[in-house]
Amino acid sequence: MDNMNLFILVATTIFSMVLAEKSPRLKFTVTEAPRFSFKDPENYTSVYHQQGTDVLFLGGQGVIYKLTFSDKGVQDLKIPVVTDETTKKTCLLKSAVQKQECENFITVIQKVGDSFIVCGTRAGSPKCWLLVNGSALTEMQGEISENDILAPFPSQRSISLSADGNLYSALSVGAGQPGSIRRTFGSKKQLKTESKWLQNPQFAGAAVIPHTEKVKDELYFFFSEVNNSASLDEEPYRARIGRVCMVDEGGLHNLLPNSWTTFLKARVMCGKKGTPVQYNNIKHAFVLTSDLRTGVIYGLFSNAWNTTVVCAYSIEEIDNAFSTSKLRGYSAALTSPRPGTCTFKNNTAAHNQKILTVIRDHPEIEDMIWPVGEAPLDLPLQDHFTHIVADTVLAVNDEHYTVIYLGTEKGKILKVVHTIEGAFIIAEYSLFNDDSPVTNIAIDSQKGHLYVGTEREVQRIPLADCGRYGVSCRECILSRDPYCAWDKVKNKCTAVPKELGPRSQTLFQTLDHSNASVCGEVTAPKARSTVPKEVLVDKDGPVLLPCPVRSYHAKYRWEKDNCIKEYPCTISGSSCVLAPTPALPLKEGVFRCMAEESGLQQEVVSYKLVFNGGHLSTSLASTLGSAILLAAAAHWLL
Repeated sequence: MDNMNLFILVATTIFSMVLAEKSPRLKFTVTEAPRFSFKDPENYTSVYHQQGTDVLFLGGQGVIYKLTFSDKGVQDLKIPVVTDETTKKTCLLKSAVQKQECENFITVIQKVGDSFIVCGTRAGSPKCWLLVNGSALTEMQGEISENDILAPFPSQRSISLSADGNLYSALSVGAGQPGSIRRTFGSKKQLKTESKWLQNPQFAGAAVIPHTEKVKDELYFFFSEVNNSASLDEEPYRARIGRVCMVDEGGLHNLLPNSWTTFLKARVMCGKKGTPVQYNNIKHAFVLTSDLRTGVIYGLFSNAWNTTVVCAYSIEEIDNAFSTSKLRGYSAALTSPRPGTCTFKNNTAAHNQKILTVIRDHPEIEDMIWPVGEAPLDLPLQDHFTHIVADTVLAVNDEHYTVIYLGTEKGKILKVVHTIEGAFIIAEYSLFNDDSPVTNIAIDSQKGHLYVGTEREVQRIPLADCGRYGVSCRECILSRDPYCAWDKVKNKCTAVPKELGPRSQTLFQTLDHSNASVCGEVTAPKARSTVPKEVLVDKDGPVLLPCPVRSYHAKYRWEKDNCIKEYPCTISGSSCVLAPTPALPLKEGVFRCMAEESGLQQEVVSYKLVFNGGHLSTSLASTLGSAILLAAAAHWLL
């Protein structure tokens, strides 16, 4: 082999190893999951799911879908929410409006206290209703401003959040509105942000950040702002976290009377610290919290080239920044209590002219928020992510692990375990028949379900999908799935119970790295562990010998005649194909496909290659014709 060919072979091998480390270890196609298909595509949807139930409410165009899932299927109830013709005609006369948006899109479904609130765009004239008994709509009583709760058109994104009997809404810029964060409905006073606090925001999510002291409960809002000072070579956006105190009741009669008195915002960085490569547009966020002001925020970010990455942030570090940082543009010493401190309104020390003036004029802190590890998670950049959710799992070693689910633009789901050592992609799930982007994900930690939706259908899959990993201890352990462990008594890969108790003594897991040694010593595989399939081929014709790929983190190679010669293999789809070279042409003999992962070597399949002296046999059961494609070859050879 000449130096150039050797260089190409080595470079290809190294590149394949790097890709393997950042690729899903396993790939599954799911066909048995309960699913619901829409009659027509739903381009804009909203989702509400209450933990511990089998019911998913989904808002669509002129309808609310109440979907009740079971292992046998989905029972659906459609609740129509029509738009009156007068409102629709008025909308169609507006030249600036996209005509397809002149319908009633249900963009808010929230349970606020004992009330179930549903709001729709209603062709540019938003309206809200009460959902009674999960099946019928009634008019809302009392004062409510629908224009503050949701945007008039679905393309203008609005975020709603229910907390402590109140509804909070964040409206992105659009339709003549500057964008705002508001308390819009409930027992407490309705409040809003000042117009100068937000610069054309686009909201990506919101979450409650609880505290052991009720007075210190907060809300975080995640959004991007237009970078007005950006030059031509700078990013046009800046990502932000905004926070308000839930106890906030507004300011004095002459200063911020109907506005937040605790609003602060911070710039969020997503990129490797010390480098110019940053991702400044936050698209989606998910928060894992505890009562001790600890936890993790996972943000989905993109750059100007629409490359998406995931960054993780410590809630403890964010809380510390809001509590200690200087305020941008304010040079004087900060008073005690600090501006923005969560206190009741009767605390006059925190609610006076001076402190409220500081908050009004200087709502941004100086400290920037950097991700854990000061870099994004090491995930494949070719996948364009659309949604993210996460779960905390108690493992057999009594430690908590985080599992992340990422929806992609191609309708896939990536299941990722995030540990101190980094991100490990457990599996990729193909759920849908087409490549429609994932538009919604809802996770139910109590019942152990993940709901995934596109514009065409909604499916439910289990969080603990242990049966897919195989029947051996090593296959189970190498999955590194915190939900699953090898049960040495039942001799199967099984879900880890939420309450371990004495049963933990019978369960095996290895999560921080790939190590199947807990399964015990394994005798070396036999040199000839599979029976070779005889394949007759034309001496001058092409040969396609497929080897099924189970784990994409394993190293595959072809051996000929007991390792006298070794041939590389090329991964194509779900097969590793024998790749002859000029230095290693194919000759008659036995070819064995070998896979090695974490020190375990296995023979996957073997073939006995025999040259056909005459015309090829017509029996496909024993021949491989020169024109047969790889897919067909795999179908009958394997």
